[in-house]
Amino acid sequence: FIKSKGPEMILLMTVLNVTIPVFFLTAVGYVWVRAGFEYPVEFVTRAAMSLAVPALIFVALANTSVPPAALAQLSLATIASYGAITLLCGLLVAGLKLDSRTYLAPLIMGNTGNLGLPLVLFAFGQEGLDLAVVVFAIMAIYSFTAGIWMVTRSSNPFTVIKEPIVGATVLGALFMVMDWEVPQILDRTLGLLGDMAIPLMLITLGVAIARLQPTDFVWAGAISAAKAVLCAGAAFLVGSWFALPPMALGVLVVQVSTPVAVTSYLLAQKYGANADAVASLVVVSTLLSVIFLPILLAFFL
Repeated sequence: FIKSKGPEMILLMTVLNVTIPVFFLTAVGYVWVRAGFEYPVEFVTRAAMSLAVPALIFVALANTSVPPAALAQLSLATIASYGAITLLCGLLVAGLKLDSRTYLAPLIMGNTGNLGLPLVLFAFGQEGLDLAVVVFAIMAIYSFTAGIWMVTRSSNPFTVIKEPIVGATVLGALFMVMDWEVPQILDRTLGLLGDMAIPLMLITLGVAIARLQPTDFVWAGAISAAKAVLCAGAAFLVGSWFALPPMALGVLVVQVSTPVAVTSYLLAQKYGANADAVASLVVVSTLLSVIFLPILLAFFL
């Protein structure tokens, strides 16, 4: 029936099949809080970032079927992309005379975990997820070092060593390079633990958005649109220059084009930046991504 509707309808249905489950689970979290039910965000976030996400990263890297050379190529492209995005966003912040402590990190660091990983999984399957965790891990390390410094200007960059995500990334990469096999019991245990990560992060994203207090929607919309265009354009150009295969290029562009992460709001609130402005960016950029990311995915599916 769908095929009879032509290639445009097939593409539309493919994109909707990818994006609707992601945004539906986010909506579940939003409706849950609006209905008055309790949701311990701090506990769930800590459990996800300390247990579920590290397990997901380790299993994905240790069991990946993607050649190490391809992952290394994507890693270099990701680092170069974030370098270009940092420069472009820095120029944007300076040109508009915005407070860099408030705006710079949120514009650079996208929601590659809560939104990017599930979106890539539904769009590209397990192989795409294996690639996406590489982008996510690099962004997380960048966020926990330079990202925190952008907000505080005094944070110790070596705190990143304490993050479980970093240890899981290093250990998973070691298993991958050495071609070690994870014991079956451990593999299944960590696999079950990692399976919690994506639904937990999506529902928590919806909960967090429901509790934010945005202010200026118009200004936040303009900044969010600029972020989306700059990030997607930079990633596409850098990925093309590195001659990434189509799937890897799609994963890179989608991951770095994700909206402002909720963690940016938490950091702004913790270290005295303009938390209300960042809350507006989180909410508006996430709403904008409902339109922007499906359009972006249409170019790679």
